[in-house]
Amino acid sequence: MGNTYGNKFRITTFGESHGKAIGVTIDGCPAGLEIDEDFIQMELDRRKPGQSKITTQRKEGDKAEILSGVFEGKSTGTPIAIVIYNEDQKSKDYSHIAEKFRPSHADYTYHQKYGIRDYRGGGRSSARETAARVAAGAIAKLLLRQLGVEIHAYVSQAGSIRLEKNYTTLDFSKIEDNIVRCPEPVVAEEMIELIDQTRKNQDTIGGVVSCVIQGTPVGLGEPVFDKLHAELGKAMLGINAVKGFEYGSGFEGVKMLGSEHNDLFENIDGKVSTQTNHSGGIQGGISNGQDIYFNVAFKPVATIMQDQKSIDKEGNEVTVSGKGRHDPCVVPRAVPIVEAMAALVIADFYLLDKSSKN
Repeated sequence: MGNTYGNKFRITTFGESHGKAIGVTIDGCPAGLEIDEDFIQMELDRRKPGQSKITTQRKEGDKAEILSGVFEGKSTGTPIAIVIYNEDQKSKDYSHIAEKFRPSHADYTYHQKYGIRDYRGGGRSSARETAARVAAGAIAKLLLRQLGVEIHAYVSQAGSIRLEKNYTTLDFSKIEDNIVRCPEPVVAEEMIELIDQTRKNQDTIGGVVSCVIQGTPVGLGEPVFDKLHAELGKAMLGINAVKGFEYGSGFEGVKMLGSEHNDLFENIDGKVSTQTNHSGGIQGGISNGQDIYFNVAFKPVATIMQDQKSIDKEGNEVTVSGKGRHDPCVVPRAVPIVEAMAALVIADFYLLDKSSKN
């Protein structure tokens, strides 16, 4: 339950943080799509641990192995199965919490819901599961590439340090130029320094990942319960550590008058567009052809290298000591995850819209 996402482009992920492997099955990918395995691996490499001094030092190659659904480099229309084997499990790092509940983790809720939990790195609740989503999202990106849809996510805030520039002024080609994935070099260095100092202080901080989807066709999304922005919100809020989602003008829009906020239409040489884009590319729950842009807020990582008070299974007060390998800030590695989930949403709505017109 809750392990499957999508309707027409449907994925199911499996596996645990310290199990033998994690993976995903993708059902609904159209036949004949060229599957670029190097591209899939490149996307996984952007998410994998051990990238830099400001990420977890767990060493995983995250090598994707396609088991089915691809023949001679193209999708066959049957389920695509991808597996990623875990290589650097250190389960003993978590033996000290076998009977204890870590603050702000899923330990207590999983135990209460299922009566059993995999305490090794959080098991199924670990962000390691998101590697499977990135693999599936890479295939969704390959599909969307044929439509001219491009998705760019970047770190726009780390702790109190915020990139104030509008996305329209940024050079997305610079996102991968630094380890924090902020396209503005000066701000990126400030973020890196803050994250590294937080790590040295044995603490963690949160941040914001911003995402821009360009080239989306007009008409994606359903007008009532399956609005495009609602589905994007669900997809983003389903990512580990996410605490907030806003699109278009978001919360800042409440400060504006209707006369300021309305996006006026214009027709230039037969092409309809809007003079502004406070709507974030979505009106009435349906894409209008303008850029879709949104922000995703991530909380500070719950595991800190400090002693904290908690309780055990019996309700006794205990001390939980932070051990293991963890990110001091998740947002640098969350960038490809946000892109992947955005791609899955757009691909699903595209295929849904296409099927309704056949």
